[in-house]
Amino acid sequence: MSKSKKKGKSKETVSPNERVIAENRKARHDYHILETLECGIVLVGSEVKSLRNGAVSLAESYGKVKSGEVWLVGCDIQEYVEANRFNHKPKRDRKLLMHQREIKRFAMRAYEKGLTLVPLRLYFRRGLAKVLLGLCKGKQDFDKREAKKKAEAARGLRLSLMKRR
Repeated sequence: MSKSKKKGKSKETVSPNERVIAENRKARHDYHILETLECGIVLVGSEVKSLRNGAVSLAESYGKVKSGEVWLVGCDIQEYVEANRFNHKPKRDRKLLMHQREIKRFAMRAYEKGLTLVPLRLYFRRGLAKVLLGLCKGKQDFDKREAKKKAEAARGLRLSLMKRR
């Protein structure tokens, strides 16, 4: 009986009642993630059906504060084929649901200090669409090289330990 490791999990724990739709793995490479916050997202019916099919991309999306509200900009949710004329615009801005105190503490910190709000993961929790939003600081090229060296060293160590077994 051997232990099997699940691949593809992010650093945050994924509970059994969550179904991950999309993950922004490139964000972990490009940014230092200082803090995370789970928030809801306002969607229309055809967007929810597209999400259930997994037709979404978080690659170039980010959070933006407009008039005291936080919006998800650049998230591409493809059109749902069966929705006909009631379909949605794929790249429209979507409102994120946060309490006022969370907006003041989290989003305004990003605005004041020059940090970025980056969506890290989009998932369903108990039937509701949620976004894990990260407060991030951009990495420099030397930071990325250093992280890659550490990952390669750890991988080499794991491989050498596996060969000894």
